[in-house]
Amino acid sequence: MASDRQIIADILRVDHAGEFGAIRIYKAQRLAARWRAPDLLAFLDHTLGDERAHRRAFEALMAARGVTPCRTLTLWGVGGYLLGLATGCLGRAAILICTEAVERTVHRHLDDQVRWLADRDPEISAAITAIQVEELEHLTFATDHATASRARAWAGLLDALVGAATEALIWCSTYGASSRMGRQVRGPR
Repeated sequence: MASDRQIIADILRVDHAGEFGAIRIYKAQRLAARWRAPDLLAFLDHTLGDERAHRRAFEALMAARGVTPCRTLTLWGVGGYLLGLATGCLGRAAILICTEAVERTVHRHLDDQVRWLADRDPEISAAITAIQVEELEHLTFATDHATASRARAWAGLLDALVGAATEALIWCSTYGASSRMGRQVRGPR
């Protein structure tokens, strides 16, 4: 069984990697959005700024605890860029569905982390709680603006694929610790 210290390191690594990947998603979407969804550029710029600030926050927390970046960081970066480029090229609907699926999946993991960290590392728990406010804004924007996009035949498939890919990357990056921690704080289903 992993120690609390190891789980905390895994949390910081995967959250940092997630922000790294999110930055790549939004940068690539922004490139394609100039052509396919110019009305989303302001949202993508705002979201990209938030994700960069979140990455810096996790880097500072990692440095203070002597935690090194995730070994799968390159996979998060390349995967994020490819996902962002693909959904950006598909247009407005795909950008919003991608954002919604990623943020929904991440938000659930962040909820588990906040609950698990509350007594173990209140500083990280508070930082994640503050980050969640902005991540929830991203999710709400995407959900509110993707309503019409949901009627498209491929929308459900894209949502499921993006959510599953995000979940798989989180699982691989923590060697399953994220799932074990989630079961611990939520209890058996």
